[in-house]
Amino acid sequence: MLKEGDNAPEFSLAGIDEEGVEREFRLSSLLSGPLENGRDIALYFYPKDDTPGCTVEACDFRDNFSRAAASALVLGVSADSIASHLKFKARHGLNFPLLSDPDHKVMRKYGAWGQKKTYGKTVTGIIRTTCLIAPDGTIARIWRGVKVKGHVDAVLETLSARGRGRD
Repeated sequence: MLKEGDNAPEFSLAGIDEEGVEREFRLSSLLSGPLENGRDIALYFYPKDDTPGCTVEACDFRDNFSRAAASALVLGVSADSIASHLKFKARHGLNFPLLSDPDHKVMRKYGAWGQKKTYGKTVTGIIRTTCLIAPDGTIARIWRGVKVKGHVDAVLETLSARGRGRD
């Protein structure tokens, strides 16, 4: 299982950028890109567009975007289609990219796909997870089984403790 200090697994996923344009997102390109300026990448995996918890989490990232964007590139990942992501972004004014992983390959690499308990039943699905990837491509922090309330604050506190948070 992926742990803090490990190299972040490479990925290449289709997604919708901040401006609503479909493009490919590749980890190695994001880490070496001129726009990243040494920022971390907050890669968060969520179950489904437009569901209550996922909407709250996405809107919390949106509402705290100015605090997060100075120190981390925020990327949301679900199994939803690009069309679903476009509607979700538009409906809630999301200001960060959403990536599509319909076959769960990247989720598996990051430990965000597997067995979990839902309403007392064991099911296989997306495990709400956030991985903070350092500019050197290593995993700086992992949150597994994320509870939505307070999660974005925890990510921002970690960025601040890493000397990356800027208010």
